[in-house]
Order: sequence, then structure tokens, then C-alpha cells
Amino acid sequence: MQDTKTAIAGSSALTTKQTTKGAKTWKGIVRNWELYLFITPALLYFLIFCYGPMYGIQIAFKNFIPTKGITGSPWIGFDHFVRFFHSYYFWDLLWNTLSISLYSLAVGFPIPIILALAFNEIRNGYFKKLAQTVTYAPHFISMVVMAGMIITFLSPSTGIVTNIIEGLGFQSPDFLTDPRWFKTMYVFSDVWQSAGWGTIIYLAALSGVDPGLHEAAVIDGATRFQRVRHINIPTLMPTMTILLILSMGNLLGVGFEKILLLQNPLNMTASDVISTFVYRSGLVSAQYSFSTAIGLFNSVINLVLLIVVNQVVRRMSNNSLW
Repeated sequence: MQDTKTAIAGSSALTTKQTTKGAKTWKGIVRNWELYLFITPALLYFLIFCYGPMYGIQIAFKNFIPTKGITGSPWIGFDHFVRFFHSYYFWDLLWNTLSISLYSLAVGFPIPIILALAFNEIRNGYFKKLAQTVTYAPHFISMVVMAGMIITFLSPSTGIVTNIIEGLGFQSPDFLTDPRWFKTMYVFSDVWQSAGWGTIIYLAALSGVDPGLHEAAVIDGATRFQRVRHINIPTLMPTMTILLILSMGNLLGVGFEKILLLQNPLNMTASDVISTFVYRSGLVSAQYSFSTAIGLFNSVINLVLLIVVNQVVRRMSNNSLW
């Protein structure tokens, strides 16, 4: 009997505590209603356009028939996934996607850091602004225009890059048709377009460096390179870690727009990735369930990679390996 009374008293205390906590939460919301109203459009955007469409993911496990709708289509389980895994193009698609992503990460990740460190050391204000503007500008070029510029620059007959190479006495490769050059063309054009924009966040981090650290280092006789190595780079390390985790979480998320615009039958063996295959299967061939299954597989792998990389980085940080 005593135990029952104790349990009832404990349950009542817990309920009272939860009620009090809920009341405090609602009071906080009412007191800061302007802030909650401010984030409402962003919250609605994600709910409507990001989480709402996830309802349709179930067609990856169904034989979707448009006339029957999502709920009326029959369930078939993992048949679409098995079909994709056993297909002859599975490994080619996976390899092309991974190789382009890793190539882009290896080349594109350090270049914004190097640019930010270089811009931070420029003392001439006019030249610094000019250099930043020149490197930022390609980011604002649309993907279609960028692809047209790449095709024009690398054209075998009239391309400026081709003419420069041949003018120096070398044989110009077929950048647009040779599968061996597609990944290099894609990665370096992407670096040209996005490297300058990527320096913004690193420059913001460098702006928070205490000038007293540099002054003390100069007094101690440190060179400019030593100050960059021992002051600036450690300051950028947390930002670099976060961006690396986010980049690794999108390892299989190669966008299809640019690849689709640069793709042709001659370089298809090196340029066909998961996203372009999903586009052709879903929108061109109308295999909605099959393409949804492939896209879901791609997203799940990205999520798993993000979790794994996050755990690895946290362990490295806890062990003070950096």
C-alpha cells in the first residue's frame, strides 16, 4: 500500500513538473512571438517543399500506377532495389559518382582555404577587392551559361583553350568527347565557378582573429608564413571541420544539371552518374517507382556517410589528434 502511494505521489509530481515546464515553454513563445513569427516562413518552406514530398517515397516500394495513385498502387517490397543492385550499370554509376565526388572534394575543398589565406595577407585594399570580385563573379553565372562557356572554350575547332594548347606546339586532347577528360573538365570548371564564393566563410572566420596574436608573433620574430601556419590555420580548423563533414555527407549527391548539359554519347561511360540515371529513368522513361528507389538509395547512403564522418571527426577531436 505504501509503495502504491509512493508511486502515485511520484507520478503526480512528474505530471506537475511536466505541466510547469510546458507552461514555461508557452510563456517563452508568447514573450518572444516576434522571433517565432520571423522563422515561420522558413519553417513552412521546409515543411511544404522538403518534408511534405517525402510522403511519395513509398512508391519506391510499390509498382506505381498513375491512374491508381500512390495509395492504390500495389506493394512490391524491395524489388526495385534488387533490380538496381543486380543491373549491369550499377557499379559503373556508383564508381562515376564516387570518383567525381572524391575528385571534386580533393581539388575543390582546399582551394577556397588557400584563397582565403592569400586574400587575408593582401595589404593593398584596391587590389584585394579586385581579386575578390574576379574570383566571386563566376558564382553568379547560371549553370546553362556556364556549360555553354565550357563548350565554347574547349571546342576542338574554335575553342580558346584548344587554340592556346596548339599554339604552344602540343596536341590538344578532345576535352568534350574523350571520356578520360570529362571528370577533370567537370571538376576544374566547378572549382573555377565556386572557389571564390567558398572563400567568404573562411574570410569571415579569419576576421575574428585577435590582432594581438599577430602583433605578439611579429615581436617574437615570426615570419608571415609562420603566422599563417600557427595562427590563421588553427583558427580556420573548426570551420574546415564543419564544411568537410557537410561535404562528405553529400558525397553521392553529384548534381545532374551540369553533367547533363556537358554529356554526349561519346563521354557517357565516364559522365553517367546516379542523378542523371534517375533523371532519365524517372522523367524520360516514366519509371517512377524505379527512379524513386534509386534516389532513396542515394539519399540513405549520403545520410550514413554523414553520420560516420561526423563520428570519426568527433573521436579525432576528443583524442586531440588536431
